[in-house]
Amino acid sequence: MDSQAKPFQSALRVNEGIEQPPVVNEAAASRFRKTKSSLLSVDDYLSGILSGNRTILSKAITLIESSLPQHQAVAQEIIARCLPHSGQSVRIGITGVPGAGKSTFIEAFGLHLISLGHKPAILAIDPSSSRSKGSILGDKTRMEELSANQNAFIRPSPSAGSLGGVARKTRETIILCEAAGYDTIMVETVGVGQSETTVHSMVDFFLLLMLAGAGDELQGIKRGIMEMADAVFINKADGDNLPKVNIALAEVRNALHYYPPAESGWTTVAQPCSAYTRAGIPEVWQTIEKYLAQTKANGYYGHRRLEQARFTMHQAVEQHLNDRFYHDPEIKKLLYALEHELATGKLSAYMAAQQLLELWEKKGR
Repeated sequence: MDSQAKPFQSALRVNEGIEQPPVVNEAAASRFRKTKSSLLSVDDYLSGILSGNRTILSKAITLIESSLPQHQAVAQEIIARCLPHSGQSVRIGITGVPGAGKSTFIEAFGLHLISLGHKPAILAIDPSSSRSKGSILGDKTRMEELSANQNAFIRPSPSAGSLGGVARKTRETIILCEAAGYDTIMVETVGVGQSETTVHSMVDFFLLLMLAGAGDELQGIKRGIMEMADAVFINKADGDNLPKVNIALAEVRNALHYYPPAESGWTTVAQPCSAYTRAGIPEVWQTIEKYLAQTKANGYYGHRRLEQARFTMHQAVEQHLNDRFYHDPEIKKLLYALEHELATGKLSAYMAAQQLLELWEKKGR
């Protein structure tokens, strides 16, 4: 081989690339982690809530919804200190079949309340997936005008499998919203199809939103809800849908005659409305005002608030006992073993439950 031969030169030329930036901005991530993990003092939360700071209010509600023990300890102290500043709002439960236009109705109703000088807070409950436990939490995107208004507060929360589609911590959230100066609290449920007893047990006025021509397949569901409703409003009463609304309205009013009288002495109202054209929306608030005037005059309003407090107390005790039971290390160990025996068919569910309860009693719980 010729030692003087020239080295091989290729026509291809590789340019050196530019060094790529890191995928994660460590400085920003560090600030985010610090902000996310840091907790304010209870005094800071309280002063922020009482001054109407929506950011602080949202952070406090996040603590309430958290299952971490350290968050719960702070949350309970915040609730206790907000309690003297609560209880003065009108609490309204709103339910209805999916597609009834609950979010559009709430936006129209909320804007009407603001025009009257009120400050509404909307606790919109999103259904949680039974598989992933996740929720879309998209109510703010469906209430664009209301969510941009400084006099309104919208908090979408996951139902987390709670009865009636109402988040477990909604009652505590109501207390915080009232302390922040919101005088009208609306609780939007997931919709008809689950028990609405939970939302009914925490509000002063229960409103059912219906559609015309929903079909006879919903009659069984509607009956149970209609018996709890203080008012039934048939939405989308506009355009070509008006004749159907009038027929449905006549049917609802006729059906209400067969229900037993309410303990409050109030006769359930059935009216048409249109969240789209805003027709009938002022009448919704007028109906609620009449209901409040009547129930406060006959003493039912105060009696109902007391019953709600008792119901909440019993639920809190049940939840606390349930948490203590299932978080006990020995119970967890036995539970795992019993579940294996259940799977193999060696033990009945009732016998397994009895063993767990006997262990709990031996521990002196």
